[in-house]
Amino acid sequence: MSHKAYLFDLDGTLVDTAPDLSRALNHTLALAGLGDVDESLTRHWVGHGVRAMLEAAFEHLGVRAGGREMDDYQTLLVDHYAAHIADHSLPYPTVVETLTALAARAPMAVVTNKPTDLSNRLLDALDLARHFEVVVGRGSTANFKPHPEPALFACDRLGAAIEHALFIGDSETDVLCARAAGCDIVLYRYGYNHGRDPDHLGADRVIDSFDALV
Repeated sequence: MSHKAYLFDLDGTLVDTAPDLSRALNHTLALAGLGDVDESLTRHWVGHGVRAMLEAAFEHLGVRAGGREMDDYQTLLVDHYAAHIADHSLPYPTVVETLTALAARAPMAVVTNKPTDLSNRLLDALDLARHFEVVVGRGSTANFKPHPEPALFACDRLGAAIEHALFIGDSETDVLCARAAGCDIVLYRYGYNHGRDPDHLGADRVIDSFDALV
């Protein structure tokens, strides 16, 4: 396939961020006087935002918390995560080599529901920012994935028509965003798909290794 732009999801697509998110979550749960949750559960909760992950953990532990309480815990979680954003997170295998090859072909952007400031911090920490001309995270646009606006905004900033772009993600959220925007979509099999078989999420293709993109 020949494309004029590449749009990448971040968590679960470019970088395995679950280890640091899990540690931040358990740090927050400890402050709330609660026990840990296993990282395998965190992997199922990543992708819908920090608040959803926190609420899922509280529900799993059978605890209810008020809105103001959850606001406070969310702040604690984000602060801890920001300070330890790349302690254990790493790009998936062949990501760096693939990004280097694709960047020589067409401009690239990150399109994620992770807040833009945290996205930039993570990309900088892992020396991935140099590959991307645009980072569109939560807060960059009025709407976030699965709404098409982030993908459309990224392509506008890259100067490419959305129908000539390829979106690379890991979940149904990415598929819905790409389909609504009008571009091709490839899913990485080993990302954060919330326990759903990526072969049945409606992508044009599912890849087992990033170098399949080259």
